[in-house]
Amino acid sequence: MNPVRRGTVWALGVSQLVGWGVTYYLIGALGPLMVADLGWGAAVVHGGFSAALVTMGLASAPIGRLLDRHGGRPVMAAGSCLSAAACVALALADGIALYYAAWIALGIAMRMMLYDAAFAALARIGGRGARRSISQITLLGGLASTVFWPIGYYLGAAFGWRGAVLAYAAIALATLPLHLAIPAGRAVEEGRAGGGPVEAPPPAGRLPAFLYALIVTITAFLASAMSAHMIAILAGLGMGATLAVWVSALRGVGQSLARLAEVLFGGRMHVLTLAVLATGLLPLGFAAGVLGGEFAAAAIAFAIVYGSGNGLATIVRGALPLVLFDPRRYGALAGKLVAPSFLLAAAAPVAYAAIIEHAGSAAALWFSAALGLVLTAAAWELRRRYLPAAG
Repeated sequence: MNPVRRGTVWALGVSQLVGWGVTYYLIGALGPLMVADLGWGAAVVHGGFSAALVTMGLASAPIGRLLDRHGGRPVMAAGSCLSAAACVALALADGIALYYAAWIALGIAMRMMLYDAAFAALARIGGRGARRSISQITLLGGLASTVFWPIGYYLGAAFGWRGAVLAYAAIALATLPLHLAIPAGRAVEEGRAGGGPVEAPPPAGRLPAFLYALIVTITAFLASAMSAHMIAILAGLGMGATLAVWVSALRGVGQSLARLAEVLFGGRMHVLTLAVLATGLLPLGFAAGVLGGEFAAAAIAFAIVYGSGNGLATIVRGALPLVLFDPRRYGALAGKLVAPSFLLAAAAPVAYAAIIEHAGSAAALWFSAALGLVLTAAAWELRRRYLPAAG
């Protein structure tokens, strides 16, 4: 039985759809317009997004401790307000200093309201039984790029990028009542309250923490790169700009379909096995993408297969700590271990811009496929070592 109320799951699911769409995916939809209008060059404009990701990493551990101490309601509600204010500041930015300050504020807001905060809120409410709720909220969150890339594209065409970001600010503020609906309570572990069975202790040692951190870090690096450059990569392979937008948006469809399958059937699969499946899909998707310029079907396969793997990897990111670590310290432990993922992901937009400029879109995809194989090896080792202990 799901220990988290259905209304809470729906509220957090909708807030993730909106939150990701108006913050993390902002640069992917509006970046080209911002470059053309500001005249600073792609590296400087995308560097704002990188600054936000660095800020997320630096703020990750303290915000994780706040989530453990106070719960998701006050922290995520504050994130709603801060994200709206940061979008307003970004829309008004006429110099590099204010532009980067707005992105830094947006980075703090993202850490306070996106998946890692939502996962910690659910772990606080549901304990080890929160895996199903984590999967469920990612269903809607996975559609953020599908919904907001086209919305941003058309808002930008109609009102310019500044008008689009002002609209994003209003949409971000609409998540405030959703976050205020989060319960303030904390789960009581079985065996302490009702005499039920006490679950096996999590595996000891530093290796599970290292492998978990490695998986979430490389996954976040790839997700950041694709969020900023997936449309440009397909265009660089020879696909028309409008078609590249719509094919890239299929990434969100793949994410949500994979997550729906996990919600419906994933209860039979241990999360360590799910980690192997999720990471194994990533190199397959990138390899298909290399042919995307010649065959539309290959580009579609790239978007859907990569989206599926990334969608399942998000569930893995949220659910693995429930079996590897103590759920009562979920926020602090996960906050510490995911911090490197934000820092490395911050380099991805700039790094991929350089790879695409000097070696082309195909080289960027082959590099991504190689990183995907590293991910798969790490997930397999984690499963090989710890499935008996965790299962």
